[in-house]
Amino acid sequence: MLKYVHEFVYIFFFLEDIVIKGFSTMKLIRIGDKVISREKIDRVVDEILRLRSQGYSQQETANLLGLERTFISRLEGIGEIRKGTKIAVFGFPLKNTEELQKICQEEGVDFTLLMTDEERWQFIEGKSAAELVNLLMELIAAAQQFDTVIMIGSDMRVKVAQAILDREVIGITIGQTPIEEDVYLEPDVLRTAIKSVRGGR
Repeated sequence: MLKYVHEFVYIFFFLEDIVIKGFSTMKLIRIGDKVISREKIDRVVDEILRLRSQGYSQQETANLLGLERTFISRLEGIGEIRKGTKIAVFGFPLKNTEELQKICQEEGVDFTLLMTDEERWQFIEGKSAAELVNLLMELIAAAQQFDTVIMIGSDMRVKVAQAILDREVIGITIGQTPIEEDVYLEPDVLRTAIKSVRGGR
């Protein structure tokens, strides 16, 4: 009889251990007469952020998930670090494109187009005048999607970019037109320009 009691006690505590571990994995929290699932909250928050990052409005996200729009607005307010300024960096002809590209990645630049002199000629080689006009229009349209454009180039090209883009354009002049060879740009110059935009200065 004592043997069966020992087995019963062993099984009881074994099952209890499984149940306790199961509940702890579920991250249940009791608040008054409510039992709250932390996992469920995490799943809903993840889904809200996924939908919002894909371009759904707060109202559309709320409708899809059966939530109040104000809840989503307050949730974003809690997690907001800064209002994201979308930045694009264009530049040529540059000797250290890979080094500058790395700076852009580290600083969270949204779009980067950096070319050497050879690459910029390859970019337009073999294209007709009409194709070049279309390409230029596409680049202008792409640049308009960003809050701030950092333009690295000759004095003339910086002025042209500032004249045609309906956006804030920060110019980094690397020489006078025409520039016929690659120019080395100190990485800290670009990093400072990006940080000045991020900091709102």
